[in-house]
Amino acid sequence: MTVNDLIPLLETSIGPVILISAVGLLLLTTNNRLAHTIDRVRSLSKDAESAPMPHKARIKAQIDILWRRTRLIRHSIELASMSALFAALLVIDLFVTALIGLQDAWLIASLFIASLIFLIGSLLLLILDVKKSLLALKLELDDGGGTS
Repeated sequence: MTVNDLIPLLETSIGPVILISAVGLLLLTTNNRLAHTIDRVRSLSKDAESAPMPHKARIKAQIDILWRRTRLIRHSIELASMSALFAALLVIDLFVTALIGLQDAWLIASLFIASLIFLIGSLLLLILDVKKSLLALKLELDDGGGTS
């Protein structure tokens, strides 16, 4: 393989590498959401210990929502990680294919499609998490005297 053969291969590999970078930002976002949710559960748990009985039910409802959110975020992180993994495997496959002269377009296409499917799943779970976070906010505003 010559340098002239390598340049188109590098150009082809840019797409999956950009996908990996984008998924990295998604992972950063979801990890921050997970950390914030866990911190909020800890804070609410401490508040529940000293809260009067009527407020304990509201706090428990918020904790239940936060627990469901942590599961959504965890699954979103898992799917985003799988997306990055398949994109990385795609880059490796592109290079191996070019180096040894294989014709495995089906594998390249499969890896790319799998990466995008995992990314779509991660994004859908992130959307559900945002929806749940708004539900928790509504509970807090309804019980805390805020506006609806």
